[in-house]
Amino acid sequence: MRFMTMIKMDETALSSETPPGVYEAMGAFAQEGRVNGTLVELGGLMPSSAGAIVSLANGRIKAVDGPFAEARELVGGYAVIDVRSREEAVELGRRLMQIHLDNWPGWEGSCEIRQIAGS
Repeated sequence: MRFMTMIKMDETALSSETPPGVYEAMGAFAQEGRVNGTLVELGGLMPSSAGAIVSLANGRIKAVDGPFAEARELVGGYAVIDVRSREEAVELGRRLMQIHLDNWPGWEGSCEIRQIAGS
């Protein structure tokens, strides 16, 4: 079963420097996932000012450049994992949150976990 995990956070946290311990712990997490075959892909995302939203409403397509003032929480990073169960995916989500708790004092956010269709 494949799942996408999305780390959601207040975008203002992206404007501060990510502590080196977060990168080190995420590197170890990624290496472990590659070795045991659970990690398919992992990455961080740039602030919304580097992106855009393309939407369709009332029969019209509109593109709006970031930053996105209406968004309180944005996806700051993601991982695609291949695991045996939803429970295993949730446990990996807990580990991702623990990395932030242990290495980024005051950081707050969440990890949304969604099964990928057809997996």
